[in-house]
Amino acid sequence: MTLFRTVAPAVEPVTLSEARAHMRLDHDSEGELIAGLIRAAREEVERSTGLALIEQSWRLVLDAWPQDEPVLLKKGPVRAIHGVTVYGREGEAQAMAAEKLVADTNSTPARLFLTKRPRPDVMMNGIEIDFSAGFGESGADVPDLLKRAILLLVAHWYEFRGAVSADQQPVSLPESYRQLIAGFREVRL
Repeated sequence: MTLFRTVAPAVEPVTLSEARAHMRLDHDSEGELIAGLIRAAREEVERSTGLALIEQSWRLVLDAWPQDEPVLLKKGPVRAIHGVTVYGREGEAQAMAAEKLVADTNSTPARLFLTKRPRPDVMMNGIEIDFSAGFGESGADVPDLLKRAILLLVAHWYEFRGAVSADQQPVSLPESYRQLIAGFREVRL
């Protein structure tokens, strides 16, 4: 099972002006640095929680269907399933009809049920599921706690940017960051 992003988010959940206001910066310099920290902080929040904050496209690649179980889409919240493709021996693609797919996007993780499961004829990576995930298209759609977690990381990394070399960044994650994202983390047993 491989999960990778096919289309990145169009915007960040936190703007440059919001980050500057949070850090109480009254100058317009270092905009590129702060924008990079915002992007890195969003990626850290997404990695830590398993969530996509701003709408983006993903592809789940499977070798075979799970035995008597739904397919779990572990990047959420899932907004839509765009297609399921099964590959034949010669690499020919067979798109599954939408009426054969039943998606439960309210569950965490989202579940995909198939009324018929055509078997891929290739040994590896014979099934592709394309979907979009995210809270919405703008930062206004992202839960406030997650936006605050991003702002906290941006400020923390900005403050410690000179104390540790660039190849050793991020230097740390503040405990308050962990508390902000705790309710969004997937519990694993």
